[in-house]
Amino acid sequence: MQKKAYLLLEDGLLVEGTAIGKIGTSGGEICFNTGMTGYQEIYTDPSYYGQIIVNTTSHIGNYGALDEEQESSQAQIAGLVVNDFAKEFSRKSAKESLQSYLETTGIVGIADVDTRMLVRYLRSKGAMNAIISSELSPDQLMQELKKIPSMDGLELSSRVTTKEAYFVGDKDASIKIAVLDLGIKKSIVENLAERGCYCKVFPAKTTFEEMSSWKPDGYFISNGPGDPSAMDYAIKTVKQTLESEKPVFGICLGHQLLALASGVSTYKMHHGHRGLNHPVKNLVTGKGEMTSQNHGFAVSEKDIDKNPNVEVTHVHLNDSTIMGIRRKDKKAFSVQYHPEASPGPHDSRYLFDDFVTMIKSEVKDPSTVS
Repeated sequence: MQKKAYLLLEDGLLVEGTAIGKIGTSGGEICFNTGMTGYQEIYTDPSYYGQIIVNTTSHIGNYGALDEEQESSQAQIAGLVVNDFAKEFSRKSAKESLQSYLETTGIVGIADVDTRMLVRYLRSKGAMNAIISSELSPDQLMQELKKIPSMDGLELSSRVTTKEAYFVGDKDASIKIAVLDLGIKKSIVENLAERGCYCKVFPAKTTFEEMSSWKPDGYFISNGPGDPSAMDYAIKTVKQTLESEKPVFGICLGHQLLALASGVSTYKMHHGHRGLNHPVKNLVTGKGEMTSQNHGFAVSEKDIDKNPNVEVTHVHLNDSTIMGIRRKDKKAFSVQYHPEASPGPHDSRYLFDDFVTMIKSEVKDPSTVS
C-alpha cells in the first residue's frame, strides 16, 4: 500500500501525493527544472544543495540510475517533486531503480503531484521555501517549515566543497589550472582535463596565496549553491586572482563572484533559470546558443552600465538577463550558464577552448607554459 506524502509551501499551499524515496521530512527552497532528461545529474549537482526540485517532465525514473551519471559524490538536493514516478526502468546499463537510488542517498520525495499546476504557481508567486513529509501531519508541517532558512543571504559553498585538494588530468600537461571548488560539477573539471590541462582543485576557503604557490597558469572559479553576496572570502580571492594578471574563467556562481569582485552587484531572481533549453545570444559572434542553466541569482544590469571595465558578452533571449561578462582590462571572463552541459546541449563548450587559448597566448611558445 502506497504511503501518503505532503508538500507544503511557505505561503500555505498544501499538496497531497504519494511518498517516494526515503520516508521522512525534508525542506528547502523549492524550484523547478525544465530538462527532459538528466535527472540524476541534476540531483547530484552541488549547485542544488538545500533545494527541493520539481521536475517538469511528466515521467521520472524510467531509465533508472547509473554511477557514471553522478556529478558529485552524493545526491545534493533537499527533496524531490514529480508527477508520474516510474518504479521500473528500461535501460539495461542502469545499476538500480530511481526509487532504490533515492532510498540509498536519503532523498525524501513526493509523486503523483500536478507538476504543471505547481510550476505555473511558482512562476507566478516566485521561489519560496517548502517542506515535504511522509511522516508528519499537515498541521505539524508549518512549524517545521519555519525552521528552514531563506536562500537570500545564505552561504553554502563551504558545505559542499572538497575537504582536501585533489588533482585531475595529466600531471605532465603543459597547462596548470587552479580550480576554486565552490560546489563544482565533475564534468567541468573533466572538460578542462580533456583539453590538456592539469587541474588542482582547491577547497572553497583556500587563500589566494596557497593557490598561487602551486604556480598555476590560470584560475577557474566554479559553480556552487547559495547567495554570492554572502561570500566575502570568495570575493576577496577572486579579486586577488584578477590582480595576478593570469587568465580567469568563471561559471555560474563563479560568474557572479567575478562580477562582485569587479564592483558589480547581484540580486535574487523571482524564480531563477533551471533547465536545458535556455536560449542565449553571444553578443560577440551574434550567434545563438541553447544552454543548460541552474541559478537563482543574477548580475545587475544597472551596475554593468556604470562600470567601464566590465562588458556584457552574452544575454538571455527570454528575459534579457546577463549571461556572460568579460573584463576589458584583464584576461578574465565568465558565463552564467553551464558550458559543460551535463545534462544538456553542447553548444557552449567552445568556452573551455577559449580559456585554454587565452592561457596559451600568454607565452610565445605554448609548450613552455609553466
